[in-house]
Amino acid sequence: MEKHFTDSRVKGVSTGTTILAAVFDRGVVIGSDSRASIGGEYVSSKTINKVIQVHDRIFCCMAGSLADAQAVTKTAKFQLSFHSIQMESPPLVISAASVLKQLCYNNKEELQAGFITAGWDKKKGPQVYVVSLGGMMISQPVTIGGSGSTYIYGYVDAKYKVNMTREECLQFATNALALAMGRDNVSGGVANLVVITEAGVEHIVIPGDKLPRFNDE
Repeated sequence: MEKHFTDSRVKGVSTGTTILAAVFDRGVVIGSDSRASIGGEYVSSKTINKVIQVHDRIFCCMAGSLADAQAVTKTAKFQLSFHSIQMESPPLVISAASVLKQLCYNNKEELQAGFITAGWDKKKGPQVYVVSLGGMMISQPVTIGGSGSTYIYGYVDAKYKVNMTREECLQFATNALALAMGRDNVSGGVANLVVITEAGVEHIVIPGDKLPRFNDE
């Protein structure tokens, strides 16, 4: 995740982060690292929370410009809260993703941020949606994003399985984040994970020194 202060039309914005979400049997895991960098050149914070709750059982991860992403999630959270009051029921996960999609599309010339939305609702159960730069939205059972994701596509393709148990999915997500954080110099800190099921939400924080290691570093 990057805090940027330059004109993005001139320099562009690095997505210095690792974010992911994966569906398992009866639930979903969403998570990220916690490092923020300025210009991709030095670490400005080791404790940024990139897993944002936008409603009771709906969370999103953000990548790109921190300021842009925080502005979008704050607006989306307000709209979803208002929507749930009007409908007298919790919003669907696809509704939350659609709100993010519309905000990104309507402001595509100014925003430099992408999102992963994950959650659980009574209609479709656990779901994961990707909202990319420009406002494209797709549904996937597992997805990764940010600069650290380039190091773990092979791991994700090889290890993700449909209908994993909660424990298997948590281990999969933890391993994927650990691998990315070990290779990507702008991903790091702690692993923030959220498990979302019909029963509720569980937050899990794994310190950097407790993450699994896959080499002798």
